[in-house]
Amino acid sequence: MDSKSIDFVKKLFREYYRVNTFLQGAASQIDKREFGFISFEGSMVRHMGFQTVGELADFMQSFVPKDAYFSCAYYENPTAEMERKNWLGADLTFDIDADHIPTPCERIHDIWTCNSCGFSGKGITPEKCPLCGGERLDAETWPCEVCLDSAKFEATKLLDILQNDFGFSRNEIHLFFSGHRGYHVHVECEDVKLLDSMARKEIVDYVSGIGLETPFFLPIDKGSLKKKTPYKTTFFSFGWSKRLMDGFQAFLLKAKEEDLRKIGFKRDAVNAVMERRDALLKNLYDSEMWRTVKGVGFKTLEKLVGYVLALQSVKIDTVVTTDVHRLIRMPETLNSKTGFKKAEVPISAIDDFDPFKDAVAFKKGEVEVFVSDAPKFRIGDETFGPYRDRKVALPTAAALLLVCRGRAEVVGDV
Repeated sequence: MDSKSIDFVKKLFREYYRVNTFLQGAASQIDKREFGFISFEGSMVRHMGFQTVGELADFMQSFVPKDAYFSCAYYENPTAEMERKNWLGADLTFDIDADHIPTPCERIHDIWTCNSCGFSGKGITPEKCPLCGGERLDAETWPCEVCLDSAKFEATKLLDILQNDFGFSRNEIHLFFSGHRGYHVHVECEDVKLLDSMARKEIVDYVSGIGLETPFFLPIDKGSLKKKTPYKTTFFSFGWSKRLMDGFQAFLLKAKEEDLRKIGFKRDAVNAVMERRDALLKNLYDSEMWRTVKGVGFKTLEKLVGYVLALQSVKIDTVVTTDVHRLIRMPETLNSKTGFKKAEVPISAIDDFDPFKDAVAFKKGEVEVFVSDAPKFRIGDETFGPYRDRKVALPTAAALLLVCRGRAEVVGDV
């Protein structure tokens, strides 16, 4: 980003923090949290503390951070070095990022480049460069609507688990759009405050479905193979048992031949499942038992159950949840990767939340930029692009997104 573009972004950020009263209610127990800030020069300032919202607001208006963070943890001495902070507990936090969710669109807009030889490609970034074997690769992603819809779907599954399996109330759960390519979930509750990393790892394993094995749900009785008796298992009205049953039924009701081929079934198995799906569903509806049917034997049933277990699990960044000292982006602050804000999402209205409209911080003005390369994208009700090596006048929010993504530079007045 050239100096003119940096000045453009910083000017907008300064104006946002000057006029907005977003900090009211953005962070509970401010005096017990550690704060960290990244400057526009690239330096990180952390181990900071504030007694009041007013102190925090004054600092941000004068410092104008590129990115602002606070600790999920509560400390007796937030400004001390880590070993002297005296940890008092921490919120339970989850980070859902499209980077951890395979999507078909990543082959279109995500680009990776090897730092060693310059070779590049599209799609998921490999562990090593396929040309030279180098392990240092830069990835350039894009916050498209398909990616964000996939992240929202994972967030919806997580919210369901937190409320119906763990019993947290909506008042204890706070959902945020991260401002980039995902969602954050903060659980503020005394019951989780003192959980250590190992206890939080158990929660991670549960929501991620780690350790769930198909044989647990499909007990193998070799005798039953010959007697053609059902595989008996108990379905409960809660927990993973219910999730599996609901997911299995939902998948079978909508499954198409291509869906089954993606699982790895060959033609005969695909045809058998499609032809006998009603019988498979009837077994669960009527008797809540797994029963093999003609053409759909145990191995096919086992593969289907394993696939549905993976579908029902939640894709999260496990490190964020287990780290009891984690710094996470402050609510309602701007994300320097997009210029969008980390916006709180009412849980009851998650389906209606539109990141490209509800998280847009700047809705006035126009800026002229030179766009090197940008896919088609939307801001609010307007669609822009695709652009390549072109000068164009764009609404402020659209121009800011491209500049923050490194896809454009400011050429007009700022």
